[in-house]
Amino acid sequence: MTFVYACAVADLVDDKPLSVEVGRELVAIVRHQGELFAIRDECSHASVMLSLGDVEDTTIECFAHGSRFDLRTGQPINPPAVSPVPVYPVRVVGDDLEVDLDNPTSFQE
Repeated sequence: MTFVYACAVADLVDDKPLSVEVGRELVAIVRHQGELFAIRDECSHASVMLSLGDVEDTTIECFAHGSRFDLRTGQPINPPAVSPVPVYPVRVVGDDLEVDLDNPTSFQE
């Protein structure tokens, strides 16, 4: 695994996605109920930034058309999106959050 710096943990506000550029990838970082998540910051339906949407439970909503994605799996919860979005492993090192872009996961149902 190749973890790289994404942001300072102190930059995160509960349930408010933070868009960060990691390498050449835009990633939405979310802190929800003490858990940290990293998901590609792009809806698989309409290429809209997911970080502009709302977080509820362990999902993030695309504000444009209302599709929700599971932050753990990247799986769409409802249409119009039907394809998953990659999620990335995260770890905290000191005060920093790191993301592993080399090992994205998304799960097909």
